[in-house]
Amino acid sequence: MTIVLVVAVDAEAAAVGTREGVHVVTAGVGRTNAAIATTLAAQKDQVHAVISVGVAGALPGSNLNIGDLIGANFCVYAEEGIETPTGFQDMSAIGFSLGDFLGNDVPCDPHLIQAVQNLVPIGRIATVATCSGTDEAADRIAARTGCVAEAMEGAAVVHTARRLGVPAIEIRAISNTTGNRESQKWDLPAAFSTLQDALPPILDRLLAVNPE
Repeated sequence: MTIVLVVAVDAEAAAVGTREGVHVVTAGVGRTNAAIATTLAAQKDQVHAVISVGVAGALPGSNLNIGDLIGANFCVYAEEGIETPTGFQDMSAIGFSLGDFLGNDVPCDPHLIQAVQNLVPIGRIATVATCSGTDEAADRIAARTGCVAEAMEGAAVVHTARRLGVPAIEIRAISNTTGNRESQKWDLPAAFSTLQDALPPILDRLLAVNPE
C-alpha cells in the first residue's frame, strides 16, 4: 500500500523527503495542477491515502505561529460563490453543489483525522486562488471560511481523491503571515524544517490506518 503526498513545488518535495511506502508527487502551484496530479496518482493500484502537503499562510485570529503544523478537518474553497451587494454567498447559498458535501467545505477523511489528531492540531484550511496580500483580504477570507490558514491546493487534492474513493487529508506547515504584503513575516526554512521533522511519525501512523 502507498501513501501519495501531493506537493506544489520542488522545495516542498525536498522537505518531505523519500521513504518506503510513500510516493511524492510535485504537482505545480494551484488547484488545476493539484487536481490533475492527484487524479493520475490516485488511479494507481493500492493507494492507501492521499495527503496534500506543503506550506501555508496563517490567517488573522488563528494563533498560529511560523513553523507550526496544522492538519485539516475541512479544506474550504474560499472563492467559489458569488459576491452580492450584501456580501459573499457560497455555493450552498446560491443553490449549487460542488460535490457530495455541504457548500464549499470539502471534508477530510475521518479515519485519517482520527489517526493524526494527537500528532498535529486540526482546523479548517482555506484553498485560495488569490493569496491574501492585504489586511482586508486576509480578514475577509478568515471571516468567510472560518479557516486558520490558507494555501492554494488542498481542497482540490482532497476533493479529487474523494471523487476517486481514496481517503485524503491536508497537512501544512506555517511559512508566513497573511495581510499587507509589506508587513508579512516569512520563514520558509522554518516551515520546511517542520515538515521534515513532523511528517515521519504522521506517515508511520497513517501507514497503519485502514480507512473504510
